[in-house]
Amino acid sequence: MNAIVIQNYGNPGVFTQMALTSPAITDTQVLIEVYATTASSADQLVRSGAFKQVMQVRFPHVLGVEVAGIVRETGRNVSQLKVGDRVMGLSRLGGGYADFVALEENSAVVLPPGLPFQEAAALPASALSAWQSLFQYGKLESGQRILIHAGAGGVGHLAVQMAKQHGAYVIATARAYNHDFVRHLGADEVIDYTTTDFAEAAGTVDVVLDMVRDAAIDANTGIGATEQKNIRILRDNGRLISLVDPSIAAHPKIRGIEAQFAYIEPNRNDLASIIHQVRGNKLKVHVDAIFPFTAQGISEAHDHYETGKFRGKIVIVRERG
Repeated sequence: MNAIVIQNYGNPGVFTQMALTSPAITDTQVLIEVYATTASSADQLVRSGAFKQVMQVRFPHVLGVEVAGIVRETGRNVSQLKVGDRVMGLSRLGGGYADFVALEENSAVVLPPGLPFQEAAALPASALSAWQSLFQYGKLESGQRILIHAGAGGVGHLAVQMAKQHGAYVIATARAYNHDFVRHLGADEVIDYTTTDFAEAAGTVDVVLDMVRDAAIDANTGIGATEQKNIRILRDNGRLISLVDPSIAAHPKIRGIEAQFAYIEPNRNDLASIIHQVRGNKLKVHVDAIFPFTAQGISEAHDHYETGKFRGKIVIVRERG
């Protein structure tokens, strides 16, 4: 099969094309022909080497955690999916930048009619990250105040919609040109983090969902400037959920605030809940740009991701024969 791989950590130009053997599936897995995938934060963190202390990979490595496509083979113990099903799924270990990927049955869900592959591929990692961060880790309740960083981003634009649907008062950070977009998603307040200190503007909140990687951290505490401000605005015993700092739970505890890194686990029930929201027009994924499934196309997709100047998701579409 054709695959776009990395053979070492590096910048977006590190991708090369390679012929690999199609993955063999276990009894609990399905083989999916990939029609669309994405350039996600998880892919960027692995490709750049930023997560090498958290997740070791063997080279050549195939990135691509989010996939949409068609089931071509099923393991003997698979009962919920069948050959020919249109599905979306999440692979925490990657594999989507290839013609075929093996996924656990519990990590994929059947698509509703009419949902295009390019939109479906943009949902699994980001929507699961938003869903589990808000409700499993954040235990968000109706009426609570939540600050969502990067409200126009892949996870953020979905988290804003979910939190608002749940009855929360939603404050989001975003660049000025994204304010109308984020308000349209349901945010009650939007703060331009490039000109305004969010810690001065947000007031006290119950939950913070953080997706900002601090460039510099305190050598003694491991805490960066953004995290310090997040803690400052949280009420006593509030919740700080990070999608970028795996060490956050080990930082000194302050005022009873529970700080956690959200380890996202794909599962059928959460994926089905997300699909239910999509079918009910309560959740809409925004596709910012589409790139071709080539080494150059994927490099350009990652380049676009690193600019930070995009809304929603960056999708990679594979031509079908």
